Amino acid sequence: MNRWLAALLLAAAAPVLAQVSTQLRVTGEVQHELKLGVDELRGRTVVQERGYGGVRLVDLLREADIRQDAPHALRRTYVVATATDGFQAVFSWGELFNTPIGKGVLIAFERDGAPLRDGEGRITLVSLADERPGTRHVKWLQRIEVRRVSE
Repeated sequence: MNRWLAALLLAAAAPVLAQVSTQLRVTGEVQHELKLGVDELRGRTVVQERGYGGVRLVDLLREADIRQDAPHALRRTYVVATATDGFQAVFSWGELFNTPIGKGVLIAFERDGAPLRDGEGRITLVSLADERPGTRHVKWLQRIEVRRVSE
């Protein structure tokens, strides 16, 4: 009976554990692709907002250096945050770099001073400036991809 119970508990936990994110990749229309774990994120400028600790998305994008190799490239640029389960959130370059929203988008790795739990992944994206329900909160964040709308 104990084996059955243990097997059942393990099977129930497997989907969550399979989704836990431990590394973040920044790819796409950037000069320098980044591959970061929690320790590498901690080594950057960490901000604390609304209980979350992490780095601003705009700071990582500056570090990755978004390509500006075409006319009006930045105006046509957008950022897609993707979780291990396929969930996505989208930001335009303009809203990140030209509005107050940009300062409120964090790549978080702790909450209330403790590491994030498996339910959020070790790395998550939160948009703390969104005003409407259904804020952009990407649990189990694994990739930030910079894309460009074609002309």
